[in-house]
Amino acid sequence: MLPFWQGGLIVLLVFLAYLPALHGGFVWDDDTHISTNETLRSWQGLREIWFQPGATCQYYPLSFTLFWLGYQLWGLNPLGYHLLNVTLHSLVAVLLWQILQRLKVRGAWLAGMIFALHPVCVMSVAWMTELKNTLSAALALGAGWAYLRFAGLGVYGAAESNDDNPGPNASGTDWRYGVLSLVLFLLAMFAKTAVSFLPATLLLVAWWQQERLVWRKTVPLLLMLVLVAVMGEVTFYIEHLQGAVGAEFNLGWLERVLVSGRSFWFYLGKLFFPYPLTFIYERWNLNNASGWQYLFPAATVGLFAVLWRTRRSIGKGPFAAMLHFYISTSLLILVVVLYMTRYSFVSDHWQYFGCLSVLTLAAAGITRALDWLDKWNRFLKPVLIGTLFLVLGLLTRHQCGMYADAETLWRDTLAKNPDCWMAHTDLGIYLHDHGHAGEAIENYRQAIQLNPNNTEALNDLGNALAAQGRLDEAIENFRQAIQLNPDYREALNNLGNALAAQGRFDEAIKYYYKAIQINPTFAEALNNLGHALAAQGRFDEAIKNYRRAIQLNSNYAEALNNLGIALATKGRFDQAIENFRQAIRVNSNRPETFFHLGMTLGQLGRTREAVAQYREALRLNPNLAGALNNLAWMLATSSKAEFRNGAEAVRLAERVCELTHHGEPFFMGTLAAAYAEAGRFPEAVATADKAEQLATSAGLTAVAAKTRQRLELYRDAKPYHEPVPTGY
Repeated sequence: MLPFWQGGLIVLLVFLAYLPALHGGFVWDDDTHISTNETLRSWQGLREIWFQPGATCQYYPLSFTLFWLGYQLWGLNPLGYHLLNVTLHSLVAVLLWQILQRLKVRGAWLAGMIFALHPVCVMSVAWMTELKNTLSAALALGAGWAYLRFAGLGVYGAAESNDDNPGPNASGTDWRYGVLSLVLFLLAMFAKTAVSFLPATLLLVAWWQQERLVWRKTVPLLLMLVLVAVMGEVTFYIEHLQGAVGAEFNLGWLERVLVSGRSFWFYLGKLFFPYPLTFIYERWNLNNASGWQYLFPAATVGLFAVLWRTRRSIGKGPFAAMLHFYISTSLLILVVVLYMTRYSFVSDHWQYFGCLSVLTLAAAGITRALDWLDKWNRFLKPVLIGTLFLVLGLLTRHQCGMYADAETLWRDTLAKNPDCWMAHTDLGIYLHDHGHAGEAIENYRQAIQLNPNNTEALNDLGNALAAQGRLDEAIENFRQAIQLNPDYREALNNLGNALAAQGRFDEAIKYYYKAIQINPTFAEALNNLGHALAAQGRFDEAIKNYRRAIQLNSNYAEALNNLGIALATKGRFDQAIENFRQAIRVNSNRPETFFHLGMTLGQLGRTREAVAQYREALRLNPNLAGALNNLAWMLATSSKAEFRNGAEAVRLAERVCELTHHGEPFFMGTLAAAYAEAGRFPEAVATADKAEQLATSAGLTAVAAKTRQRLELYRDAKPYHEPVPTGY
């Protein structure tokens, strides 16, 4: 019963410590992983997660499958994802305790509890995106447990062999557990390739536990290394595809050595003194001509030299533990520069795996010290342990608070790291998305001042200026971003959008093509290219690009909608309707799609269905001008009396004219027809007369002629009942 209660206490204290995190919202990469990730919406998306690298921001298909399952069960409610992550963290802590206990490590349960409550783990647990860490860690520990069974290490040796539990076979290995360890490791790699350290760690454990290595027991580890090589290449490819290119990622060998050595001591420091902890730490200025910066790698080498030389007196465990820590935290920078290193060379979530061994060493040391104290004061031991748990738990609860929402996260980061240009950039994005355009622009400018090469801030500033209609300024910022990074596909795409908004479609198309040339899977640019081609009347070319975008992302609602418009314009109404309905299945909150579906149904004379679609569009957006106008027109002019409703038509038409300041001849013509249907003929005549004048002034001669025809009916006190479908 004791192990049950010990494990239950770990889980209970984890949930108490992480209770504030359960109320947190989506922050930073949670959008690309969850909230705006279209692959989570459908079975087709699940297929793309596994079989189309690049469909998600990283190729971690098992993690994204868990996100997909979460979306199917509770949608975009953050609570579900937080509960899942906290549960997985609890499982990791329990598995750590059980494995250490099997290896006869002193203080095994204490190590599991310290890991469970340590605030350095908060980034991996409170940040929903990092379910990748907790899931992969749980699977990696499971793979480690299976390997210990396979190799007969710890208490899995002869001591456990009996008639009911035969243990390893005559060769000293049980290949069933060897296969299981490989399967679990592969799943762990599908969750996050950062667990690539596992074969090296297990080799260290085998070396630590045995007098000499038995090489046939390393076969699963060699196969694991093959998986590491394959999955590593995929990960590096996706990192490159997501933008891990340019000068920021071209660190020289000496600079990598400096980062590797310094990060090792940084992580150790945060484990033993976890304050302050922040989301983005200051990015160190590297100088391979500065002598003091070499002290860190020199001290790292010195530490391992000492631990190696003293392995016979103090045991091999400390050397194995610290080498695991180095391999899983600071070695990777010597191999590859990851995307996030452009913001900081260190991060709390990068030591989630590594801290396991250091905390185990600490727990063993604490246990020895407490055993000594227990000889003269039996009550001091529980008091000290309880105090340790209380302090760690309170620090963790406090740290969870910064993940309440994106604004809290970025303001907390700037309070601790004022020169964090990335935090200014992302705070600007949050403020812009929440209607604080002025403050957003100020944060973008601060980010650019701190880092003039900050292409993201230049791009985001351009987007903010474009949203305000300041297109010339926006174009200038997009061009600066592209000058700094000619392969910055998002800036190329956004520059195309700004040029298209000015009607400069030939130039816009050129930049869309450049963005697509850089990344042929850039579905958004393909969609925008189609839009620009359609604006030039090149509908066949537009349709091809829309279809390519949808082929890359079958859940791309905007592309489905645009394809429907292009097909309807070509008179292919049935295909258009099919695409509109598919767009609605993907995203039922886009009023424009309902509007265009209504237009297409109206073209086919399916009035009842068209009216229903217009009403749904207006439910989602009561001020959607096209839907207001078209529904008012149908209610005022339908040849079927069952659909006519003059009073409602007047209300809708008056609203759309108010929105357009009575300056649009089409809408004024609809209002005149609505007045006539309601029997308000003097108003119908006056409004139709103004509509004719507006159309004539705008050079719309055909519109003016039709308005004059209807004007004569209104003067004779007759409503107009020959509806002309609204075309594309």
